[in-house]
Amino acid sequence: MTMFVAATAAVIAAMALALIRAIAGPSLYDRVLAGNSIGTKTVLLIGLMGFMMGRPDFLDIALLYALINFTATLAILRFFSYRKIDDAPAAPARDGGAP
Repeated sequence: MTMFVAATAAVIAAMALALIRAIAGPSLYDRVLAGNSIGTKTVLLIGLMGFMMGRPDFLDIALLYALINFTATLAILRFFSYRKIDDAPAAPARDGGAP
């Protein structure tokens, strides 16, 4: 049981480091990757806590959370990659510029 407590403490410490990277990340993609890493470590933490508490049904919750984390990461990356289309300058008018 002591090994599981140590593993839980290590996962929480890794989550804290990933949170620092998410806050101070130099680019958007570093922040998204840190958020995905926090989600993955949360899945590990749910699995560890389920084992320590004797609740094997926590593994189902951890798998569901992993699927949601993966889907959300893809959705966020897709949003930020297509958002740049809206930032493009407007095309000139074809009617000769008349108001």
